Amino acid sequence: MRSDRVVMVARLAPAAFVAILLFPVLQAKAQQPAGAADAKPAVPANVAEHAPPAQPIPYSHKTHLAIGLECSMCHTNPEPGNLMTFPATSTCMSCHDTIATKKPSIQKLASYAKSGQAIPWVRVYVVTPGVNWTHRKHLAAGIQCETCHGQVAEMAAMSQATSVTSMGVCINCHKLRNAPTVCETCHSWPVN
Repeated sequence: MRSDRVVMVARLAPAAFVAILLFPVLQAKAQQPAGAADAKPAVPANVAEHAPPAQPIPYSHKTHLAIGLECSMCHTNPEPGNLMTFPATSTCMSCHDTIATKKPSIQKLASYAKSGQAIPWVRVYVVTPGVNWTHRKHLAAGIQCETCHGQVAEMAAMSQATSVTSMGVCINCHKLRNAPTVCETCHSWPVN
């Protein structure tokens, strides 16, 4: 009798046949909490893996965030609010003057501090020329660091995990949050 049903279903219009096949999937989706299956990140992962750049001192966000540090403790946002800063060497040394002092990387950190030099960190995300970017406005809008930079708390070495520097991604994120998407929002135009 089961084969009779299959033959009968196969004779149905193609759309009805597809609907019957998809019914269990649609039913399962309907039982999920609202938005669970449709939730997509505003800033998707990069389509190609980006290796972390070589840094002057190995640094693990994973290690430091696991002990309770927050992004803003090390990365400040001075006027005019465009870029987040790298931590001052003295900020790092406020802990590392007593923690892990025997490690070669911490000894190198201490030598930067003693000489008064800033650590020459390599910036991972770079704003595309011609784009007026401000962290300040995005932070004020409640955007979390992870939205644009990925799961930093899971990164042993910071890499460009997301495609946040893509114009299409910016426009999509703005649309999702009802933020302006006109060109002048992010680009300056010459004034005649």
